[in-house]
Amino acid sequence: MGGSGLQVSRIGLGTMTWGEDTDADGAGEQLIAFVEAGGTLVETADVYGDGTAQDILGAHLADGLVDRDDLVIAGRGGPPPGALGEAPARGALLQALDATLGRLRTDRLDLWQLPAWDSSVPLEETLSAVQVAVLAGKVRYAGLVAPAGWQLATVAERARGLGNVVMPVSAQAEYSLLHRGAEAELLPAARHHGLGLLAWAPLGRGVLTGKYTDGTPADSRAASPLFAGYVEARRNERSARIVQSVLTAADGLGTSPLTVALAWVRDRPGVASAVVGARDAAQLTASLATEAVSLPPEIRSALDDVSAPV
Repeated sequence: MGGSGLQVSRIGLGTMTWGEDTDADGAGEQLIAFVEAGGTLVETADVYGDGTAQDILGAHLADGLVDRDDLVIAGRGGPPPGALGEAPARGALLQALDATLGRLRTDRLDLWQLPAWDSSVPLEETLSAVQVAVLAGKVRYAGLVAPAGWQLATVAERARGLGNVVMPVSAQAEYSLLHRGAEAELLPAARHHGLGLLAWAPLGRGVLTGKYTDGTPADSRAASPLFAGYVEARRNERSARIVQSVLTAADGLGTSPLTVALAWVRDRPGVASAVVGARDAAQLTASLATEAVSLPPEIRSALDDVSAPV
């Protein structure tokens, strides 16, 4: 993970749909398949199903479905969003952390992902919450959620003056062939300051799998009232051209468009892990199979060109 000693699997397991599109049994099947394939990084947040996703993960850990020590749990937890975002006051952050640990039924988070910025709270106060949590053994490392490049740089510089304990090791942001905004400032800032990127929605919210080329399948997220808007945000004419290029590359390589899109993100400079979500274990297994694939330079270059940000 960046320049730190934290080791994570190059493909991470996201839990956003747990408790929504994926029930507890299905989540357990995903967890087993993930660990058996060598996966370690599991990303969760208290906002996923209003805490249901963390409850499900915690129940499976308590039941011994997988060994807690085999996982690197990246947890997001903070107070409810406000006008300026999640207010990262020390008391509110530590209270939210305790609530997250309670739902997960574990004594620590391997990676605590917290709001990067809020002008209503002194940054030193937010960083002091990290220091308290690390020294108490409740957190091993800290990361930032969706910071701007300048925010990440400011946090890193302030943290460096307070010592290694509070220095963030990761930044989480959406990143895919359909959404490359992180390349403008965030990725360069992260690499300069030694942070690794956790790329979420590396499949373009499912659009890059090609499943929406001829419409909206009834069993897809785009057909779900809960996730329709989430998917539709990545369906447009530009996306259609990129998806067609992914389909062409997949056909030429004898693989799936999912594999092409995920491998592209996974191997981008600065990316520590690409976090994927899945409806069931079969979908997850298809993503995990990407570990056996590397894109040829000419394919990667062609995808770079067709998806280049305006």
